[in-house]
Amino acid sequence: MAEETANNQPVQETAEPVQEAPAPEGEGNFIPQKPKGFWGKVDEWFGITKSGSNYRTEIVAGLTTFMAMVYILMVNAGMFQGVIVPGEIHYGAAYIATAIGAIIGTLLMAFMARMPLAQASGMGINAFIVYTLLAESTGLTYANTMVFVLLDGVIFLLLTVTGLRKKIFEAIPAGVRHAIPVGIGMFIAFIGMQQAGVIVDSSTLTGFVSFNVLGGHAFITYGADGTVGGMLPAIVAIIGVIAIAVLSKKNVKGAILWGLLGSAVLYYILAAIAYGAGSEAAASMFGAVDMESPFGAFADWGKEAVGAVFYEGFNFEHYLGMEGNSIGSLIVVLVTSAISLCMIDMFDTIGTLYGACSKGNLLDENGTPIRMEKMMLADAIATCTGAIAGTSTVTTFVESSSGVVAGGRTGFTSLVTGICFIIAMFLSPIAQLIPRCATATALIWVGVLMMSSVTKIDWNDAADAIVAFMTFIVMLLGYSISKGIGMGIITFILVRVFTGKVKEISVATWVIGVIFLATFLISSV
Repeated sequence: MAEETANNQPVQETAEPVQEAPAPEGEGNFIPQKPKGFWGKVDEWFGITKSGSNYRTEIVAGLTTFMAMVYILMVNAGMFQGVIVPGEIHYGAAYIATAIGAIIGTLLMAFMARMPLAQASGMGINAFIVYTLLAESTGLTYANTMVFVLLDGVIFLLLTVTGLRKKIFEAIPAGVRHAIPVGIGMFIAFIGMQQAGVIVDSSTLTGFVSFNVLGGHAFITYGADGTVGGMLPAIVAIIGVIAIAVLSKKNVKGAILWGLLGSAVLYYILAAIAYGAGSEAAASMFGAVDMESPFGAFADWGKEAVGAVFYEGFNFEHYLGMEGNSIGSLIVVLVTSAISLCMIDMFDTIGTLYGACSKGNLLDENGTPIRMEKMMLADAIATCTGAIAGTSTVTTFVESSSGVVAGGRTGFTSLVTGICFIIAMFLSPIAQLIPRCATATALIWVGVLMMSSVTKIDWNDAADAIVAFMTFIVMLLGYSISKGIGMGIITFILVRVFTGKVKEISVATWVIGVIFLATFLISSV
């Protein structure tokens, strides 16, 4: 495949101590030389040369992953800034809490699982907490919801150490497994297009951005919330994706990263031209750049967010003071919310692990991600520590696929990403300078590459075709990886039952299907 050639082309380095290794497929006929001394020990511990990778590729992959997911620091902070203390804005506290969760989760992936994946507060789950659990009518507080997140992590941890999570993964039908990478690819490409403003809200729920200059559509707009819109971000994203494709076709190493950085440069060049032409929106955009000291954010985090789950989380007086609420309803909310969060977290993680690992030849002979137990354990621990830090469920990020596609094969990739998050924690003003339309180019391109898994689906078999289709179409249009997996499993069970092939359904698959059905019926997630 074209992307495999681009990502795995062996390149010999002339500088010591690092030399790149040949591709995993065995391309090239030279014998790679391992680095010596300290870097040789690091190489051996992470298995960099053994995996067919090298330091340069791992660093580029780590930077690519960070660039693709750094937006979560700003997005999650923006969502939680007004709910930590009702009526007050605590952006700094939310930003640091989000960064801490990402750092812990990603470094766990680096040192515990030694895999090239990164973690952070999951999109979708954070929206559920902010817009559903913390809705004014519920009576729940920010600290109360952190209790739910902590319980989610504990349940996740128990399922992992008992080995049940791996069994759950193995119970997912083959048709659903094949559809997962396709669905994830479409899902993250859709996210990227939304971030860049290529896909916009319309009377048909979604629509394509208008480039009709003669019709009076703005080249650049600037919203009260700091969002840049109009044609500018869409143009940058489209040009950026095409640039990545051209670089990949020419086998340029780090094509995704260079395309992303080039898009950021183009973004500011075009914005500067608009500013020079008298655009008030462009002037507002540049005027909003805030380079104040970020250290005040740490103080705010220490005062309002960290540990809130313990010193305020178990105080449900506000909830019980709401009319119609009782101890019984509190127990129901507590149990259903924790289980719902766990279900979303578990199946989003399982889907992400399979989708990302499948693009880097990181699956075993059974098609299961290697070191899966350790990756799941890292995910569970990160969720628990994230709740203590004051952020929503920490999960393996689907954007990690961009780093894997860029060539990342070991935990050194995650280490680089984790270090970037540590730096970003202290440089929050600078982190905000990376335009989302630039990071969107990486997401869209990964979507292109992950579509290749669609060839594994037997489209001539109606039973397999409908299972795969329901899986990835619900992921995309339902905006949820876990819901797509759930619909795929339920469809698989129904098709097998009505075609007289009940024996093909394992007990574990039945259990998962029933749990998903119950979750759909009782949860508003």
